[in-house]
Amino acid sequence: MTVALHHVDEGPRDAPAIVLSGSLGSTVEMWRPQVAPLTERFRVIRVDHRGHGGSPVPPGPYRVADLAGDVLALLDALGLDRVAFCGLSMGGCVGMYLASEAPERISALTLCCTSSYWPDASVWVDRIAAVESGGTGPIAEAVVSRWFTPAFAATHPDVVADAVGQVAGTSDDGYAACCAALRDFDHRDRLGAITAPTVVLAGSADPSTPIEPHARTIVEGIPGARLEVLDAAHLATIERSDQATDLIAVNSSA
Repeated sequence: MTVALHHVDEGPRDAPAIVLSGSLGSTVEMWRPQVAPLTERFRVIRVDHRGHGGSPVPPGPYRVADLAGDVLALLDALGLDRVAFCGLSMGGCVGMYLASEAPERISALTLCCTSSYWPDASVWVDRIAAVESGGTGPIAEAVVSRWFTPAFAATHPDVVADAVGQVAGTSDDGYAACCAALRDFDHRDRLGAITAPTVVLAGSADPSTPIEPHARTIVEGIPGARLEVLDAAHLATIERSDQATDLIAVNSSA
């Protein structure tokens, strides 16, 4: 059963549409750096995944297929047959699923700091246990410490504080249920079915989804996919927002 996602829909109604889908523990605010430049050319739809932000928190655990189904339901509700899609981390998993299983709905795909499979599922098992025992608040700073390089964090404390607030404000149940979706996600065998023009953005200092093996597996699995490496950690779309936004815009115009 799908849920009605909280979303923000901005930009010209007659422009090509792009959906922005964020990381585990983030909200639509994660994409704030992209809004102004992208709405000059696109209708920009930012979404909160189920269990996040202003979206409903149905009982878990969730699957990536559930998160993707929510996005399709939103597109149907908005009357959008085909969109460009940009997803970071968990949002990238949603994008891969949509692009392989509903290819007629995705015109272009930008995958940021994400993975088609986590070989070590213990990271999600441990994260679920931590959230179930203490909630998202106690883990927020540790999670966000992996989102930005130390140099960026030192010079942008306000950005770090906002990110910590997003994680800490995420529903405990929703966060744990999405961890289960990532724990069980393995899309490697379906990457070859993706036909949308695809760019994979990776952070050179990303400890969560490093280039090897995560980005490399995706690039080698999706026909024609191109790898772009930015000098950033996990939230490269914030740390290197200008470069990331340009790459997103060019690929989404394909």
